[in-house]
Parts: sequence; C-alpha cells; structure tokens
Amino acid sequence: MISRRKALRRMAGAALAGSAAAAGGVEALAAALERLAPVPLKGRIHHSVCAWCYGGIPLETLCQAAKRIGIESVELLGPKEWPVAKKYGLTCAMCSGVDKISYGWNRVEHHARLIESFQRVIPQVARYGFPNVITFSGNRRGMPDEQGLENCAKGLKQIVGVAEKHRVNIVMELLNSKVNHPDYMADHTAWGVELVKRVGSERFKLLYDIYHMQIMEGDIIRTILDNIQYIAHFHTGGVPGRHEIDQTQELWYPAIMRAIAKSGFKGFVAQEFIPAKKDKLASLREAVALCDV
Repeated sequence: MISRRKALRRMAGAALAGSAAAAGGVEALAAALERLAPVPLKGRIHHSVCAWCYGGIPLETLCQAAKRIGIESVELLGPKEWPVAKKYGLTCAMCSGVDKISYGWNRVEHHARLIESFQRVIPQVARYGFPNVITFSGNRRGMPDEQGLENCAKGLKQIVGVAEKHRVNIVMELLNSKVNHPDYMADHTAWGVELVKRVGSERFKLLYDIYHMQIMEGDIIRTILDNIQYIAHFHTGGVPGRHEIDQTQELWYPAIMRAIAKSGFKGFVAQEFIPAKKDKLASLREAVALCDV
C-alpha cells in the first residue's frame, strides 16, 4: 500500500496532464465529473475528503468534484496547495503538519525542531482560516508508553500557547500499529486521551481514525461516545483493506455517523479510504451519501 506521504508528494509534483492520464485521460475525468450529482445533505455531518487517496486525480479536479458533491473540505494539504482549496470555496479541515508518522513528539531530541516548525506553521494555518493541523506521536523503538506520554506532553505544552492565540487545533492522529504503521506509539484511544489530559489545552485533541481504531481495539461507537470531548476530527476507511466503506467490509458507517451526530460533534468527518472501484469520484459520492445521516 502506498504511504500517505508518498502519495502527497506524488500528487503535489504531478503535472495536470500526466495526472489526468494516470486516472484514465482528461476526457474520462471530465465525464466522471459531469456525472456527479449533489448529495442532498442533511447538515448534521460536516464532510471532508483526504486528497492523498486520489493521487491520480489533479487537485483542481478533486476540488471541483468535492464542491459538486457538497463536500466542504479537501484536506491533508500543504501550504502550496491551500490556495487551490480556497479557489473553490473549500476549507482544508486538516492541514499537513511538519512531523512524520515515525518522527514525532515522543523523543525529546525532536522537540527543538518540531517546536520551531509548528510555531511557524500555526500562524500560516490561521491566516487561511483553517481549523486544524495534524501531528504524530512517533514510533516506540523500545520506549515505554509512559515515557512517551511524558515526552509528548512536555513538547506539546510548548506550542499550545501559539495554537490558543491563533485559534488553531493541534490534532494527534491515532493509527494502527498492527497492519499499516508498525511500532507507532499513539495506537490506542486510552493513550491518546491521557495525553490530551496531560497537555491540558482546548487546542490539543485527537484525530480518531475509525479504520485504524477498528483494527486495534474495535468497540467503535462506545469508544467515540465515551471520549467525544477529546476528539477534534474523524477519518473513515473500510476494514479490511482500507477501501470503500460499503457492504463489502465489517463496519456499518451509518450507525457510526448517527452516534457522532447524536454526540453533538461539530467538527469534520473525512473520507480516507483508497478507492478500489474504477470511477473514484462516484465512489467518493457514494461514501458521502452513506455517511450523511
């Protein structure tokens, strides 16, 4: 499976014609875009889509598709891509950060670089009016989880003041260490919640990735409802395989979305599945319709 970071680099560096050809040609993409019909949204879920999952489709085309469907955000974009989202009247509900999945806050030797970088990026995110920037714990590499908590809290406390000043959330993603990200530290909800409590700022919360947490611990709905105050953002994905969130996988997303809506959650739910179907944009529309409860 292609990594998120590789997909982002590929998408950012691809020329429009080359990317379109990879997706089946300019004409095929235009036809797929033309076939998209708006989803009659109910307004209880704020919808986003992760750009890296559509690396073969030019960002401009993805933004047009999102706008046509009724999606409010295209996310996991870097500063050079933010103007494209703005051009189409979209937000970037989760901005790319400056750390990496394996290189995060759990090692104090990373703190100086991370602090300087986040202090620079957070005001940029705020100037665009975007709400969140992503961050990661880093890998264990033999480190006990308690030590990781202590180190992460120590570093994050040094930047939450900047986040509070600019009203931007720093959001740590929960990922699975069983299938996709071996050795990643923030791989259970309880660990992430404890970190949020130790940091003690309304501007530091969790990205609850439903796909990843189903693999690690299951019990999705109860866990979400018990911890909704610590969660700023959600990602989707089909289990197993990280493909479409339809009847081919083990999670029933309408029930999960109803629980999220009932909780009073006001943030975004982003589609982060990798389309397996030929018409990727139609697959995205189907997922949004399924999640709009």
